[in-house]
Amino acid sequence: MDAASRPAVVIDNGTGYTKMGFAGNHSAGVMADLDFFIGEEALSRSRASSTYNLSYPIHYGQVENWDAMERFWQQLHRRNHVETFNVPGLYIAVQPVLALAAGYTTSKCEMTGVVVDVGDGATHVVPVADGYVIGSSIKSIPITGKDVTQFIQQLLRERGEHIPPEDSLEVARKVKEMYGYTCADIVKRTFQVHQAMDGVKPKTRASYSCDIGYERFLGPEIFFNPEIYTSNFTTPLPAVIDKCIQSSPIDTRRALYKNIVLSGGSTMFKDFHRRLQRDLKKIVDTRVSASASRVGGEIKSQPIEVSVVSHPIQRYAVWFGGSVLASTAEFYGACHTKAEYEEYGASICRTNPVFKGMY
Repeated sequence: MDAASRPAVVIDNGTGYTKMGFAGNHSAGVMADLDFFIGEEALSRSRASSTYNLSYPIHYGQVENWDAMERFWQQLHRRNHVETFNVPGLYIAVQPVLALAAGYTTSKCEMTGVVVDVGDGATHVVPVADGYVIGSSIKSIPITGKDVTQFIQQLLRERGEHIPPEDSLEVARKVKEMYGYTCADIVKRTFQVHQAMDGVKPKTRASYSCDIGYERFLGPEIFFNPEIYTSNFTTPLPAVIDKCIQSSPIDTRRALYKNIVLSGGSTMFKDFHRRLQRDLKKIVDTRVSASASRVGGEIKSQPIEVSVVSHPIQRYAVWFGGSVLASTAEFYGACHTKAEYEEYGASICRTNPVFKGMY
């Protein structure tokens, strides 16, 4: 049986979560336990016993512990990479392209757009034109999903919630994922919560409880008003997206504004895409109006359409896009084979073609 007759394994390695499964599936597979623990079980065992040490192989989107990473891959699947796991072929894809592919499987086939990828350890704004990344216009910001978690943890601590120190980060993460949302007006919403006191007090099996209030919307707010969290970076995410598009080739800008695709778990907050579209539209309209005023209104510019695309699979958009593309006949022709690796070495992994037949 040759390699092309079997489904490819798709792996999306993330700082907070890693997704793995067979190409053609709609969701990633379940990871099995071997001689060490990962994910939720690793956290619970480290809290229960001091004999376990926690290790985070990926920090801020970069692999820092390759030994732990290889063990992690081995737990995910017995046959992975070319040298260590003896796979017949390997393709290293560009995440934004996969996210766009995930988007068009749910709407239109558009491989031009801006991907806003907000993960646990890295946030990137990446413009893509006809399947090719515009590398000179990529923007990154030091505000990530992990920062949202830490900010919520800080707010709970400052309010005096009685949460055991060893559980505080995990509690903050669950508050973020279960109750976090984006509000249209932070000042107005803060006043409403203060007046109504409509905080959430969930009941669980834990030996402690905590009230959940302002942090539900203050956490995600750091993407739009980062100064409430840090003084080191104060540029809102909508402004970063606008700078990214404005630095791209002029003939691609309208298409980029028209297809802004969200990717990553930290874009899943309720109304996140609406707030992002509203704030970005304000920036664009203000610039168009200012340009018209400078020429005395003699030249009337066409309105610029701004559209932020949100879909149910955006949390796993990169993995799902990989699953879709790896299911096509063109995929195997684009892979680097084991024979190529043995002849040319690891340098072949620096060149991975965009196979246009997929689009």
